[in-house]
Amino acid sequence: MTGAADRERPIGVFDSGLGGLTVLRALHRRLPCEDIVYFGDTARVPYGTKGARTVVDFARQDAGLLVARGVKMVVVACNTASAFALQHLREVLPVPVLGVIEPGVATALRATRGGPVGVIGTPGTIGSGRYQEGLALGRDGLAGLSPERILVGECPLLVPLVEAGWLDHPATGMILDTYLEPLRAAGVDTLILGCTHYPLLKDPIAAYMGEKTVLVDSAEALAEAAEALLGERGLRRRDGAPGDREPAGRLEFHLSDIPWKFAEIGARFLGKPITDVRTVSLEEMEEAGRLPTEG
Repeated sequence: MTGAADRERPIGVFDSGLGGLTVLRALHRRLPCEDIVYFGDTARVPYGTKGARTVVDFARQDAGLLVARGVKMVVVACNTASAFALQHLREVLPVPVLGVIEPGVATALRATRGGPVGVIGTPGTIGSGRYQEGLALGRDGLAGLSPERILVGECPLLVPLVEAGWLDHPATGMILDTYLEPLRAAGVDTLILGCTHYPLLKDPIAAYMGEKTVLVDSAEALAEAAEALLGERGLRRRDGAPGDREPAGRLEFHLSDIPWKFAEIGARFLGKPITDVRTVSLEEMEEAGRLPTEG
């Protein structure tokens, strides 16, 4: 896949719900000429409470839908799916696959100045141990961290607070204080926001942790990795030359269900209104999981 026609194909992004829209937003900002197809499995969210085998099955269906729509890359904008299904998807899909965990780990290893590195995420993500494993092993030629330098925190209440729009609510501030106090007391110099909802809380988290703590935005790290991989594979669409009036890339949205207050929640994550959404039936998703995805 290196021809001109391949470069014109869209990027595919999937998540268990709407949190991956922060990844879509970062991708669109970094790669404005690329078309992007987003799928959110809102009928079966959350994945974090599901077993590993179920997550793999769901992720294969999600990715199969995107491959059937002709994408040139699949971006797994879900920490749980990245933890349990990434290797399987890389083995069966005919296109490059990126997950959210590896880029965040690499960014944190580059950013740390010798102190502890913290990770906050949902119980499922933290419980998987994938961030801890990645930080311990190292990545991209960067040395791994000793166990005492890796600190984690489960933050189960942050996702519903973000989706409720309570970004500046006093209750959210109190909960953040509770979750983050052990990490601040330990003097972490780098903190990975290990959930795609958390970038919406970046400002209050930064204010609490202080200027000496570098925040690693998982959405931004993943977008940066996607840009690099597209370039390496010769799949990046040509950017317009200075002065060109090349239209911005198209954004296409598919959901397995239209959740309550979708327009409000989706606009909060994406940073602008979402006007055209298509629904995908569970039958179509199950069929996508049976597609011969191998090239």
